[in-house]
Amino acid sequence: MGFDPLAPVYPAMEVFLAGKKLQRCRTAFLDEIRPPQKILLLGEGHGRGLVECRRRFPSSEIVCLEACPGMIRQARRALESAGLGSASASFVCCDVRDWDPPSARFDLIVTNFFLDCFGAEELERLIPRIARFGTPDAQWLVADFQQAASGWRRCRSRAILWLMYRFFRLATGLSATRLCRPDAALVRAGFRLLHRREYEWELLKSEWWGRESTDKH
Repeated sequence: MGFDPLAPVYPAMEVFLAGKKLQRCRTAFLDEIRPPQKILLLGEGHGRGLVECRRRFPSSEIVCLEACPGMIRQARRALESAGLGSASASFVCCDVRDWDPPSARFDLIVTNFFLDCFGAEELERLIPRIARFGTPDAQWLVADFQQAASGWRRCRSRAILWLMYRFFRLATGLSATRLCRPDAALVRAGFRLLHRREYEWELLKSEWWGRESTDKH
């Protein structure tokens, strides 16, 4: 799986195809969650979510784990363009499946449009691994695509998802062939869904998960 060929055009491609819709999902709960001390961004890509995390949580330590060097360059540029400085976050170029995290654990995990890159079996292995990076009271923000429940919205979302997966398989060698829900794996990893919002006729979702020990808000 390699997104580097798309890195130079990915920010413009997102704006052209989706406008601000994906960014709305990324930021849906940032003003509501418990302010974190250590943030882990997985598969951040071009850095639009990173910029908003840095703005809202200026004193938090942020680690951005991204497998594609080209996307890391885009994320650094995004920070610089926002006047935040590329040194305001730490970048690790590594596949999450191979990463050995530092001893410090994270009280906020963010996976924006990242889990959709993995098939069902991969998610069953990956989510417990990511969960081990979190503190006992960790929060987990998930922004992603989904298949609508019924009717014309379901038909619409299925067509969009089919086109999306076909494109990314051809352009990047993406291993996943369809969208798989991570919910059951998150629950088995000790998280529970706190809040959920849907957008774009149920095509997009934002979710706020917390450890079982996380206080209700």
